Amino acid sequence: MANIREQLKDAKRIVVKVGTSTLTYDTGKMNFTRIDRLARVLSDLVNQGREVILVSSGAIGVGVGMLKLKERPHNIREKQAVAAVGQCELMHIYSKFFLEYEHIVGQILLTRDILSNDYGRENVINTFEELLKKGVIPIVNENDSVSVEEIKAGQEDTFSENDTLSAIVAKLVKADLLIILSDIDGFYDCDPRKNECSKLISVIEEITPELEKCAEGAGTKRGTGGMITKLNAAKIATSSGVNMVLTNGDNPEIIMDIINGKDIGSLFLSKSAK
Repeated sequence: MANIREQLKDAKRIVVKVGTSTLTYDTGKMNFTRIDRLARVLSDLVNQGREVILVSSGAIGVGVGMLKLKERPHNIREKQAVAAVGQCELMHIYSKFFLEYEHIVGQILLTRDILSNDYGRENVINTFEELLKKGVIPIVNENDSVSVEEIKAGQEDTFSENDTLSAIVAKLVKADLLIILSDIDGFYDCDPRKNECSKLISVIEEITPELEKCAEGAGTKRGTGGMITKLNAAKIATSSGVNMVLTNGDNPEIIMDIINGKDIGSLFLSKSAK
């Protein structure tokens, strides 16, 4: 398994996805210490000569805090309004932290309809390429403030709270590696929150029906994607030649361990890697 992990050292273009559970405390407030660590690690990767794209959830969560709401909104209209406020503040936070490490970020908001036609897809790819060429770190989110379908996490034909989006982005830009940071250490043979005997699967060469059954009902504490969407993301990524690692985002420095070939989280092997 070590030899398989070694190939991750050569990853030139990397997509990193962070969920709400990684960016916030259990109180729903922003975890600035963790965001700072994330910005430092990603900036260091760019300093190494790698290209980095960050796919980030959290707009609604930040908006809830900004508007001092007692709970997350439940209807689409409220969610979109809160997301509009939160997205602005989220980018301000990212920009501030990345500037501390002398890196500039750029915002890209996507919806499913933009990527469903050749013209829109080509423009999105060109934007990514130009930003990366200029040394800018693109930060991607679904456009919650104007879209309706994408905000309904978990329903068919949606980005499912950015898990699917991150895989689509990795496919579009022909990334070498997708890293999904969640609040779980990796992919288990059964839900570790319900079964003490569960075992983490280090390397997954093929997504089988048995593996899909393992993901049913398993989710995260504060995110809305769950394990099913992460498995769907793995399908998109690996079928497009992109390796994917699912791991815990509590300590963003773990990204460096992954890049250095250490046995961290669950590695979903791409078809080309096999």
